[in-house]
Amino acid sequence: MADSIEPTPITAPELQPVLEELRRREPIFHRPEFGTTRADYERMAAADFWEIGASGRRYSRAQVLDVLERRAPDPAEHTWKTHDFHCRELGPDTYLLTYTLEQGERVSRRSTVWRRAGDEWQIVFHQGTLVTPCQHRP
Repeated sequence: MADSIEPTPITAPELQPVLEELRRREPIFHRPEFGTTRADYERMAAADFWEIGASGRRYSRAQVLDVLERRAPDPAEHTWKTHDFHCRELGPDTYLLTYTLEQGERVSRRSTVWRRAGDEWQIVFHQGTLVTPCQHRP
């Protein structure tokens, strides 16, 4: 029954280039090619950025930046899998990217609001929601 109400998001053809650009940046803050220092993360996160973690807790930009500054690279990251990417335009230069992230047994649905700022991309908002085993479809 749950499958019958599951949406089938479709990215508009004209948004395919945006989808590909943003797909390479996810999961956020885990792509060393886009930066590994606090200054890099500050450029990536809009001044009014905040997020909701998979736990349901809300985190301010300052909290996220503090954690990122202290975080050591996770060797398991190279085994993470992302799929089911979808991009939707929300407004001028603002896009919602959704996808599924598999971190071993931990599966979450992710959504990130991205804003193009000149030649750069900034993260405005991010949310991760854990998927229960019965909701996960490989």
